[in-house]
Amino acid sequence: MALELKKISPVELRSVGLNEKWLQEQIKADTTILGLGELDIIGKEHKQQPGGRIDFLMHHADTDLFYEVEIMLGTLDESHIVRTIEYWDVERQRRPQSDHRAVIVAENITSRFFNVLRLLNRSVPMIAIQLSAFKLDDNKIVLHAVTVLDVVEEIVEEDGPEEMEETDRAYWEKKRDPGSISVVDKIASALRALGVDLQIAYNKHHIALRSTGKNFCWFRPRKTPGYCHVDFKLTPDVRDQALAAMQARGMDASSRGASRVTFSITNKAIDDHLEMVVDELKKAEVLSL
Repeated sequence: MALELKKISPVELRSVGLNEKWLQEQIKADTTILGLGELDIIGKEHKQQPGGRIDFLMHHADTDLFYEVEIMLGTLDESHIVRTIEYWDVERQRRPQSDHRAVIVAENITSRFFNVLRLLNRSVPMIAIQLSAFKLDDNKIVLHAVTVLDVVEEIVEEDGPEEMEETDRAYWEKKRDPGSISVVDKIASALRALGVDLQIAYNKHHIALRSTGKNFCWFRPRKTPGYCHVDFKLTPDVRDQALAAMQARGMDASSRGASRVTFSITNKAIDDHLEMVVDELKKAEVLSL
């Protein structure tokens, strides 16, 4: 049976009698609506000092990431951008040991404010989500979230001065769980066993791998015992093949930008996937030369 093409256009929630409180309740019931994964809600209309209430304070336990989420109906405006940054700043000062993301959600994000957000993203790790609503014939509403700005995508391909601020292994051993750093050690040992002349750079914000070319892999060990975030660079065509292979093996891998693959993994799980991960990183190392 041939599929029938049907065109639908987004509608504003207010135009169908729904308000911001309704939207907040949907997100509260299912945080995956935002496209950020399964997050724990630490607070709804979370009160801050001094003053103000953030729509949601969310937390991803595996990566120890906090999300300060501000939601608005209609088209994004200046006041909500400022409010989001203020809430993010308050929470990061309250929990300086954790990483934080300022998240702005709106039904419409115009090119004007998208450019503003990109500029701000150089100093504030921001995620911008355009959440569109579609009304179906059977009187149902579909919500569709598109991340139009992602802090990881906005990281420049080459490490900047701040990213390259050198530290040492002792810095990371003091800062993060030993099991998380062990993920780096296992991958590095396996690459060296394949004959890669590997160099490990301990920088303030990440641990990077390189051989005789540019950095091709970046690690961000987490405070959560045994967890580590991994990000490596291929080319667009090779990246899609690698991503499909990793996902087929049950790995929670995703794309970032035009050529990167990113995933979080535990010290225990890396043992099951080490051969595949190292095979893909060997390709990344060759492409970096």
